[in-house]
Amino acid sequence: MALNPSRSLSSTCKVLRQCRPSALTAAPVRPFSSTIARSFEYDAEPEQNQRPRWSYTPEKMKGPGFSINIVKDPRRKEWSCNEDPAVLDAMYNRLLGPQGEKMLPDEIKWLAITHKSFDQGRRGFNTRLAYYGRHILAFEATRSILVSPAGLSETVTPDAFNRTHFSHPALASADKLSNQQPQEIIQKEKMAKLAVEIGLPEVLRWKPRLPENLEGSGLTVVLNQTLYAIIGAISLQHGAEVAHKVARERFLRRLGA
Repeated sequence: MALNPSRSLSSTCKVLRQCRPSALTAAPVRPFSSTIARSFEYDAEPEQNQRPRWSYTPEKMKGPGFSINIVKDPRRKEWSCNEDPAVLDAMYNRLLGPQGEKMLPDEIKWLAITHKSFDQGRRGFNTRLAYYGRHILAFEATRSILVSPAGLSETVTPDAFNRTHFSHPALASADKLSNQQPQEIIQKEKMAKLAVEIGLPEVLRWKPRLPENLEGSGLTVVLNQTLYAIIGAISLQHGAEVAHKVARERFLRRLGA
């Protein structure tokens, strides 16, 4: 049977008239806010936008204003670190030579000397840079032993079965590692002494656990980590060739390698 378009249209209109007006009028969709959202946290604080990143703690990184840690001695909370860029540049010049402060950008220079204990790590810290730089310095220390002109012991223990050991020119220097280890060159005490000579403790950013006992707070370990971090930062900034050259000339030579 053929459909009657006119009858279908009239029945549809009749049903629509019987519906309540509230059913036909849907609730309006809530429009999007017309206000412009802030894209950066610095918009609310234009005065901080002019300051270097290393000199302040971001507002959204700050806590509620109190700490749940109870300090037994309030005097241990007081510790000041260097904030003068000139003092920091002087340290880099003593370590890397003239114009040494220009090898790294300002943000990286401050990051390399910042321990995770400083400002609860909210301004960044040098742990990853130190891990990278430690491997670079260990590699150069091993290489310095292998290429050293120190002669090997000619005394050979006779074999009970008259066997001859395998020898090859490429392996001739490997036996030098039995006389000296890389750990002997980059000892923690030697590295800490180098750090004191260049004035690193005066610019180091950290918070000792015991301000009255810096050695007991791990000063030697923190100084070593900071020197490693500087090498790691130079490698990431200038490449491996420059970093290995700095490790040989500015570190290992001073350590007696």
